[in-house]
Amino acid sequence: MNKEVSNRYLNRELSWLQFNARVLQEAEDISVPLIERLRFLGIFSNNLDEFFKVRYATIRRIVEAGREGFNVLGGITAKDLLETITQTVISQQANSMSVLSDITQELQKENIHIIDETQVNEEQAEFINSYFIRNVSPALATIMVSELEEFPELKDSGAYLAIRMLMKPNDETFEQRINYALIEIPRVIDRFVVLPSSGEKKFIIMLDDLIRFSLGNIFNIFEYEEITAHMIKITRDAELDIDSDLSRSFLEKISKGVKGRSSGVPVRFVYDKEIDNETLAFLLTKMDIHDTDSIIPGGRYHNRRDYMGFPDLGRKDLLYEPKTPLPIPGLSLQGSMLDEISKKDYLLYSPYQSFAYVVKFLREAAIDPKVKTIKITIYRLASISHIAGSLINAVKNGKEVTVQIELQARFDEAANIRYAEQMQTEGVKLIFGVTGLKVHCKACVVERLESQKLRRYSFISTGNFNESTARIYTDYTLFTANPKIGKEINKVFDFFEVNYQVKKYRHLIVSPHYTRNAFNNLIQQEVENHKNGLSSGIRLKLNSLSDFKMIDKLYDASRAGVKIQLIVRGICCLIPGVEGMSENIEVISIVDKFLEHPRLYIFENAGDPKYYISSADFMSRNLDRRVEISCPIYDPDIKRELEDTFQISWNDNVKARVISDKQDNAYRKNDKPPARSQFELYDYYLNKLKEFDSH
Repeated sequence: MNKEVSNRYLNRELSWLQFNARVLQEAEDISVPLIERLRFLGIFSNNLDEFFKVRYATIRRIVEAGREGFNVLGGITAKDLLETITQTVISQQANSMSVLSDITQELQKENIHIIDETQVNEEQAEFINSYFIRNVSPALATIMVSELEEFPELKDSGAYLAIRMLMKPNDETFEQRINYALIEIPRVIDRFVVLPSSGEKKFIIMLDDLIRFSLGNIFNIFEYEEITAHMIKITRDAELDIDSDLSRSFLEKISKGVKGRSSGVPVRFVYDKEIDNETLAFLLTKMDIHDTDSIIPGGRYHNRRDYMGFPDLGRKDLLYEPKTPLPIPGLSLQGSMLDEISKKDYLLYSPYQSFAYVVKFLREAAIDPKVKTIKITIYRLASISHIAGSLINAVKNGKEVTVQIELQARFDEAANIRYAEQMQTEGVKLIFGVTGLKVHCKACVVERLESQKLRRYSFISTGNFNESTARIYTDYTLFTANPKIGKEINKVFDFFEVNYQVKKYRHLIVSPHYTRNAFNNLIQQEVENHKNGLSSGIRLKLNSLSDFKMIDKLYDASRAGVKIQLIVRGICCLIPGVEGMSENIEVISIVDKFLEHPRLYIFENAGDPKYYISSADFMSRNLDRRVEISCPIYDPDIKRELEDTFQISWNDNVKARVISDKQDNAYRKNDKPPARSQFELYDYYLNKLKEFDSH
C-alpha cells in the first residue's frame, strides 16, 4: 500500500517547489530582459515566503501532532518531508544567489552598479548621510537586546540587521564586553536607493547597506572597538486563528486574526551565512528556534521579494516591451456594454485584452436607471479598487447591491476588510460566505427591468476582479445575457443566504456539492466514447492538480486509451507517461512573462466538444471545501476561441517545461518552429481585431 502510494503520486509540496524552480529558471534565462530577471528573482523569493507560512507550517503541525501523514502526503512521512523541503530550499537558495550574482555582473555591463557600504565615494557619502537623517533615521527601530530580559517578538517576514558590538575595555555602559542589538529594516522606505549618477553610470545602494554605512551614526553614544551587522529573517505560521466569540462580528474576528498573524509560530529562520557562530547561537537560543523549524543559511540580503520593485532607471530596453491590452472585437467601451451583451456572448482574455470591460460593465450598471440589483462575489480586491468604487456608486444611485466578500482570501484579508467596512458604511449588503467554506468563485449578475420583465446580465471569470493582478495574470471572463446562466448564478447567491438549501443546477457546475461528481462523469463519458469507437479526449488547463481521487480517475481514462493533454502551471501530483498507468497522459507547464491563471476544461464528447471555464482547480479544497463555479460555454465563436487559445498554449516549445517523474523542469524541445504561446496569443487577438475591423 505504501509503495503504491509513493509510486502513484508526486508529493504536493515538492511539486510546488519545482514550480518555484521554474520561476527561478526565468531569472536565470539570459533571453529574458535583465531587470525582468531581477523581478523574477523577487517573485521566487516571495513565493517561498508564502510557501513556508502556509504549506511548511501545515506539515510542521502534522509532525507536532505526532502523526506520520504518509498517505495524505503522497508516500512520504511528514518528518522526512520537512527535511527534504529544507534541503531542497537550501539548494534553490544557493542557486538563486548565484543567479543574482550573474545578473548583478550583467547590470554592471549596462552601467548599472549596485554598490555596498564599502564602495561609497565622497559625493555618495554626503548624499547618504543626508538621506539617512531625513528619511531613514525617523523610521528606524533599534532594539538593544542584550539589555532585555525578554527577547522581542520579530515580525513575520521582517528583515533585521543583527548587530554585534565588541565594547572597548574602558566602556562602562554595559556589563558584558559583547553586546547585541537588532535594527528592523523599515518597510515604508524603498529598498533600493538611487544614488547620484556619475556620467552614464547609475548607482544603487540597498537600504540594508545604507544602514550599515550609518552604523556609526546610530550607535554614536557607545564606545566600541568593532561592530558588525548581519541580516536575519523569520517566517511565521500564517494560519488564521478565528476565535469562537459569538458576540463579535465575523469582520472583527478576521481583522483580529490578521493582526495576530505577525505573532504566529516561527517556521523558518534565514540568516547570513557569514554571521559568527556566537551571534547565531545567541539568536537561536533567544528566539527558541527548534529542529522542526527550517533553519536556512542564506546570503547577505534577505527579503529578495523586494526585487519585484527594482527601479527601471529609465532603461525600458531592459524590460519586456509593453503591449497595450486590446479591445474585444465588437464590444465597445464607448457605448452600452449591456446592449451589446444582450445580443451575444463575449469572452475577455486578460491581459491580452483590456480588463477595463469588467469595470465598465459595473460602472454602466451603477448608473443605468433600468438596473435594479447587482450581486457579485469578491475574493481579492486591488489596493485601489475601481470595482469597489463602482459598487458603492450603484448604491448611491438606488440599486440594491449584494457583495459576497471572502475575508479569508489569504494575504489579501487587510484590503478586503478595509473595503468591506467602507461598502458596509455606504449601504452595500455584505455576505461573509458560508460556514466552513471559502467562497472562491468569481461571478456577477445584474438584474435589469426591460419591458416590465427582469432580464439578467452576468459575467463569470477564472480570476479575481482585481485591476492590479489583471495586468499580469492571464484569465478568461465570459459576459453573457443567457437567462439560464443568469438564473443559476442567482441560485448561488440564494445558497449564500440560505445555506441549508442545496440548489440544483442544469448548466453551472458548483462546488462543493456537484463539481467532483460532474467531472468524474465527464471523464467517464470519454472512457465510454473511446470504448465505443467514438472520438474521445480530455484537455485541461489548470493551476494545480493534487486531488488523488481525481488523478486516479485520469489514470483510469488513460488506461482505457483516452488521450489526455494537461497544462498545469503549478502543483502536479499526477505522474504522466508511466506504462500501464498514465502512458496516454502528457503534462506541460508554462512559466513566462504573465502568470498563467485560467482554468479551462475541454471534453471531446464524441465530436461535439464541451467547454468549461472555471474558478476551480483539481484540488481537494476546490472540489469539496469551497464554493466554485465551472461555467459551460454555449456560443460557437467562443468555443472556437477557447479551442484556439488552448492549442496555442499546447504548442509552446519555448517556455513550456515537460512535467515528469524526474521533476527536472526540462524545457520542451521539438523540430517545430519556435512557438512562445504568450506572445502568440497577443498576436492571435491582434489578428482577430484586424479581421473584425476589415469587415
